[in-house]
Amino acid sequence: MSGIGRASSLIAAGTIVSRLTGFVRSIVLVSAVGATTGAGNAFATANQLPNNIYAIISTGLLTAVIVPQIVKSAGHDDGGRAFISKLFTLGTVVLLVTATLATIAAPWLVQLYAPHYPPAQQALATSFAYWCLPQILFYGLYAMVGEALNARRVFGPFTWAPIVNNLVSITGFTFFIIVFGQSGAVSDWTPTMVALMGATATAGIVVQAGILFLFWRRTGLHVRPDFRWHGVGLAQIGRLAGWTFLMVLAGQLAGLVQAQVLSAAAEEYPGVMVTQNAWLLFMLPYSIIVLSIGTPYFTQLSEHAHAGRDDDVRADIGRSIRTLGLFIVIATAALAVAAVPASRIFTDSVAEAQAAAGVLLCFLVALVPLAVLFVIQRTFYAYDDTRTPFAFTLVQCALVVVTALAAQAWLPVEQLAAGLALGQSLASVVQVVIATWLLQRRLGGLRIGSWMLALGRFVLAALPAAAAGWLTYVLLGGAEGWTVSSKLLGALGAAIIGTVSLAVYIGFLALLRVPELAPALALARRLLPGRRG
Repeated sequence: MSGIGRASSLIAAGTIVSRLTGFVRSIVLVSAVGATTGAGNAFATANQLPNNIYAIISTGLLTAVIVPQIVKSAGHDDGGRAFISKLFTLGTVVLLVTATLATIAAPWLVQLYAPHYPPAQQALATSFAYWCLPQILFYGLYAMVGEALNARRVFGPFTWAPIVNNLVSITGFTFFIIVFGQSGAVSDWTPTMVALMGATATAGIVVQAGILFLFWRRTGLHVRPDFRWHGVGLAQIGRLAGWTFLMVLAGQLAGLVQAQVLSAAAEEYPGVMVTQNAWLLFMLPYSIIVLSIGTPYFTQLSEHAHAGRDDDVRADIGRSIRTLGLFIVIATAALAVAAVPASRIFTDSVAEAQAAAGVLLCFLVALVPLAVLFVIQRTFYAYDDTRTPFAFTLVQCALVVVTALAAQAWLPVEQLAAGLALGQSLASVVQVVIATWLLQRRLGGLRIGSWMLALGRFVLAALPAAAAGWLTYVLLGGAEGWTVSSKLLGALGAAIIGTVSLAVYIGFLALLRVPELAPALALARRLLPGRRG
């Protein structure tokens, strides 16, 4: 197997294991704080804050300056040692200052993101936030060191380190359950309980970053603090990040509005915790399929775009959308009919699972469109165009805000999470339509009808597959059966339903003589562990 092939396999395997251990982490977390409780939502809000802030910082600093410059600096006479010392010093200072200021501002940040929480719940979320917001520094260190390792072709640690983070969290949350049991009521929480939960969450990120330093010697670089930042490229931030930074900022602002609206579901009904876990389920097939299948196509597409071979780019677009579509359509159908057992994995009762399943179903509306958007958006990137993606993403963000405010005005609190998810999905559908239209105007000859026809055939085969999956769910007892009786059995039930749906799907694709089936099966076989190709 080639070096690239080995690296791809290593990254893909690490991502899958990371996702699976992340699932276990979420299961244990729900067992500790509950899915629809005041404490569960308070923790979910606080632990999301460092991610939101880091997303903005990473795009403005890491993506704009540090990551590209790490790669370029390899050609310097000293192998990039002096330059990377400056970059790392700059990045660490920015991250440290940001983490410090964010931690000081914890009460205001919680109030900003969760204005409808009762005072006691806001106070608990603030206590969690004091422990969680320092994660910003360690997220950044992980990204900087990881990118340096990747630039020196040391791929494994960056991909596998999050698994250790998950294991640390699983251990800490399990210890919490052993000592305190499930504590969902806000009034139950003591400073010791808050410290254990918050320290566990942050310790996982610290270890995730720390592990990468163990592999630093492989880069051959000797980094020292260097505060002489002249020549690092600060003046180029606007040119390098520009539209991408604004796109992330718009997305974060839209997410802020969603969080504010969703904070009205402070407890009892699906709120922040349920929404995050539904999104985790939604992203599982998307991330695995895009990583394993979409990324190689994008690499080929980028090469053709840079060579000016537009006809090949058009062919790449259609081929990649058809291939992704074949897998994503059945993933959507299978996850839809298994929504209740799958949601039971992250909930404490059948009633909670049914409510959470509604949120998942609303997210699933956008699964196929987002797979198409992956190809369309990255085609613009292949032509070094980030302004156009900003334009259609801005429309999507505006629609997310409008639908969130509409949900707040018209929906009861128990349906807020589902309403926000549906609004986000509809906004994504509009986004991909606009993006495709703009790409058609730029390149022309995309033959949209041909890959839309292919997607239609996949959907036609997915209908009986979904029916078979639903019948399996009913025969296994439905909402009163064993597939929803516990978290573990929920996972097993969802796997059985998904397997039945997949088998029927393949059968109907063969019956319809879908031309994409044979190459898709060959591709899937090559991606299996132990296969070479």
